[in-house]
Amino acid sequence: MIHAEGVAEVTDTTFDAEVLAAGLPVLVEFTADWCGPCRQLAPVLSAVAREMAGRLKVVQIDVDHNPGIASRYAVLSMPTLTVFEDGEPVRSMVGARPKRRLLQELEDVLPAAV
Repeated sequence: MIHAEGVAEVTDTTFDAEVLAAGLPVLVEFTADWCGPCRQLAPVLSAVAREMAGRLKVVQIDVDHNPGIASRYAVLSMPTLTVFEDGEPVRSMVGARPKRRLLQELEDVLPAAV
């Protein structure tokens, strides 16, 4: 799996505990080894995870090794970025994007900075 530094990997087994039961919003990247745009997104996710620490949890799930979760949320394209809040998906975006655009798209689902 293309691993973004500072971004935890979740699996079909750990998804509910790590994502649905998290105390803050969680940005999940559905990714795959063969996905070129996923590679482009890795440094963006690392930067977002660093900058949003304490406000947003960022995780990745490899759809080839964890088809159950991808199927549960009908994820068909890589990368798909889904924000979960209180156990529910509240925003979904498909495709790589620059950090500035991603942060703008996340603004209304993130708690305000303290």
